[in-house]
Amino acid sequence: MASDVDTAPLVGRADQLTMLRAALLDDLGPGQTAAVFVSGESGVGKTRLLHEVGARLRDAGAVVLTGSCLDIGDASPLHPVLQALRRFDAELGASQARTSSAVRGLLRMFADETAGPDGAGALLERVSRGLSLIAEGRPLVLILDDLQWVDRSTRQLLLYLLAGLGDLQLSVLAAVRAESLQGAHPLRRVLTELRRLRSVRVLDLAPLDRADTDRLAAAIVGASLAPEAADQVWRRSGGNPFVVEELARDLRDGHEGLSDTLREIFLSRVDALPRPAHTVVHAVAAGVEPVGHWLLGEVLDLPEAELIEAVRAAVAHRLLVSADDGYRLRHRLVAEVLADELLPAERAALHRRYAEALTGAPAELHQARLAHHWRLAGEPARALPAAMAAAREAERLHGFAEAHRHWSAALQLAAAPAATPAGGPTEVGSAPVDRVELLEHAAETAHQCGEHARALSLLEELATAHGDEPSCALRIRRARYLAAAGRSAPAEAEYRDVLESAHCTTGERATAAAHLAELLLHLGRYADAGERAREALDLAARVEGSTTEVVLASSALGFSEAFLEDPDAGLAVVRRALETAERAGRPEDVACAYLHLAELLTGPLNILEEGVVVARRGAERVAELGLGRTYETRLLAIATNGLFRVGQWAEAEKVVAAALRHRPSGADAVELLLARCRLSVGYGDVEASDRDLEAVATMLAGGGSPRHVLPMLILRAGLAMWQGRHEVARQAVQRGMTESRSDDVVLLATLAWHGLRAEAEAYAGRTLPVDETVVRRLRDAVDRVAQKSVTAARPVRLNAEGFLALCTAELSRLDGRGDPELWARSAAEWDKRHHPYPAAYSRLRQAEALLARRGRSVAAGRLLRQAHEMAQALGAVPLTSEITTLAGRARVELTERAQPAGRPAAGGGPASDELAVLTAREREVLAAVAEGLTNREIGQRLFISERTIGVHVSHIFDKLQVRTRVQASAIHLRNRAE
Repeated sequence: MASDVDTAPLVGRADQLTMLRAALLDDLGPGQTAAVFVSGESGVGKTRLLHEVGARLRDAGAVVLTGSCLDIGDASPLHPVLQALRRFDAELGASQARTSSAVRGLLRMFADETAGPDGAGALLERVSRGLSLIAEGRPLVLILDDLQWVDRSTRQLLLYLLAGLGDLQLSVLAAVRAESLQGAHPLRRVLTELRRLRSVRVLDLAPLDRADTDRLAAAIVGASLAPEAADQVWRRSGGNPFVVEELARDLRDGHEGLSDTLREIFLSRVDALPRPAHTVVHAVAAGVEPVGHWLLGEVLDLPEAELIEAVRAAVAHRLLVSADDGYRLRHRLVAEVLADELLPAERAALHRRYAEALTGAPAELHQARLAHHWRLAGEPARALPAAMAAAREAERLHGFAEAHRHWSAALQLAAAPAATPAGGPTEVGSAPVDRVELLEHAAETAHQCGEHARALSLLEELATAHGDEPSCALRIRRARYLAAAGRSAPAEAEYRDVLESAHCTTGERATAAAHLAELLLHLGRYADAGERAREALDLAARVEGSTTEVVLASSALGFSEAFLEDPDAGLAVVRRALETAERAGRPEDVACAYLHLAELLTGPLNILEEGVVVARRGAERVAELGLGRTYETRLLAIATNGLFRVGQWAEAEKVVAAALRHRPSGADAVELLLARCRLSVGYGDVEASDRDLEAVATMLAGGGSPRHVLPMLILRAGLAMWQGRHEVARQAVQRGMTESRSDDVVLLATLAWHGLRAEAEAYAGRTLPVDETVVRRLRDAVDRVAQKSVTAARPVRLNAEGFLALCTAELSRLDGRGDPELWARSAAEWDKRHHPYPAAYSRLRQAEALLARRGRSVAAGRLLRQAHEMAQALGAVPLTSEITTLAGRARVELTERAQPAGRPAAGGGPASDELAVLTAREREVLAAVAEGLTNREIGQRLFISERTIGVHVSHIFDKLQVRTRVQASAIHLRNRAE
């Protein structure tokens, strides 16, 4: 089932290619034979694999004859062999007259042959001799496609050839459709006989996995697919390469619906089934997979023996997959194709039979299926209670995304005319269903699964349904949803209105105060957060059962105290809040407590290793609680930032890539994009950095908190400086200075450093006049940070001092003297904190200052080598480049001279030391390069941009002292072998 349109690349078959070459060529000697029969369903890529193997064997010096069998029985004896010989003769050049003569002689022998059955052996012997003349001592490979249609004469020839032909080294590679070998097919007996030979192998070619499916689809489309489109291609194709190609071409060309090609192919496969098997496939296509055997029996009402035989036929034809839990379609496309083959009344009747069968089963196991089938049977009133029961069960199991789908379905069912009696509420059994209740559940589960815009929309509908002035509870809920969506200003206003309202109860005010404290904490207003947290705890003490309020307020209070007063006492409060949340077991309380503990450790307290561990452990815990798209992604963003700061950039890339698969929204998405952008800026991936910064700016266009706006501006300034765009960096920093309303002195110090660095860079490069007004404002900001940090907790003060040391050293560059002592002090500060990036940057500037004084070049060289080693270990390409440029001007040798490739290092060290200079991520990229993958394919595999892969490859070349991918691959393979 090969496509005849813009041939796609061969994807995901590297292992099979290696195995086939070894089995058919490398492992054989003179006079030996071998055969590999490739079995698989239609479209799985057998023909494409045979073509690729044939080309590689031909390049390796083998004589390759390629033919295809026809579906004409024994009408044309030895057709594939004759076809192969004619093709081979057409390809021969004028210089191969001897071989061409042998081929034509064999063809004439076939044309003249009139021997009857008694002469079959003589014919086969003459064919063998003719093939030996063609091979001329070279390995001979016979490749046959569509072997399920092979004629009797060709079957006999294969058996004869594989029995041994003297000194002829012969291999046979053939492909056969697995679904065609049914019943008493003669080829089944041949394969059974051949399997007994040690030189014969049968390779069952499986569909592609998810990663290779995505790669193939992206190659067809010409770009990576959107997550939704990639999911759809994977779900519909089941990894079948032909189906993947057709679906990807439809996406690329903008075609809607299912192509006629695919529709006809699958219809013909279903129509080829025996009638009972045809009925089984229709029934499974209408069901919710997996369809249990007992359920299928209830729906079809077939005798057990007949049902089993029908299922067996559908499985044998590769349309169904059987497992312990039931039956599934091998390709979901079959359901789409068959949906149009039944009359509406037939479909409704089939769904009714499913619903009636499920009604008698244990209810708690099948409510979602029951709702689905009653709805499609045209019975919304009977579907509604099942949908509500399924939603409640999903909530109980913390499956909030699934619960939201069920509550949304219940809302639609409740609005259906047949489910709503005139003039009254919807009836569920004997109990009325209030639409307000459905809206409340749907809105809350939308918020819990990260659909914040949907939650706000449902809340507006809920407010309209109430009619009167929104209640305090409704306003608190709206504030929560606004905050989660990243709209902090209106959220804060809502909370304050509730606290000031005389109509709100003590419990409602306690809830508002606790949530407001949490919001203020995220805004970086730690003093205000602590004040509101104390108010919330006072109010909660008057209300029984206010565990959530206590957890939120305690977390905020502990964070505030740790930042402003006593780190140990504040940390203890946050830890107790987590213990309280775990005892209570409410998912959002547990998630919030983990979030504050991880942020406190990786932020103000600078206990990075423990903070990363807590963040990752918390991410696993909240994923178990159904909050993967929201709190898990935020915790993984915290882990990413911590790993970035300690220099584990490759590991940080993996964490952020895993988190992004959740496709978060709102503030969660902003946190994650900022985390990824830090890595991109560090790596020097301008395109990826710009893309993430633009996405964050768009999401914050309606107003964002300093927690998000300031990091965005800092990253914008850092990226602009590496690009030499100092005016852009200056503008970003000045905007941050104007909009800053945060108590986070470390964040403010970081912003001030970027501003002073931008001015110093402009001064050093003479690209922009220094703006004295801007410098004065930055000096004032540094003074304010120094004053505020005096009263901050010791860990916060120490963090701020690291950035203040950078600021002071940058000011020395602006003064024109570049004090090396100030840069030495900065490097020492960052060494103490185990932050390699600013430490390497400080050493670069210290060396620069020493060299500017025309002396101490030995010390400068040592500093540059240290900085270069640190920057290379990180993968910080722009920083490495600047270090290399300065070293070049100063004629400083940064590394030991590399040994010629293939020679051991001095001292007899093992060759495996060659890869020790690479980071973990670079070793992954090198392994993929050695597989022959392109940068785009490597990026798709590792979930990072093609541009970033290019940066990694350049870095690998630099470290290994090679110039080509072939040389780098050779080093990788050599070290792997050892």
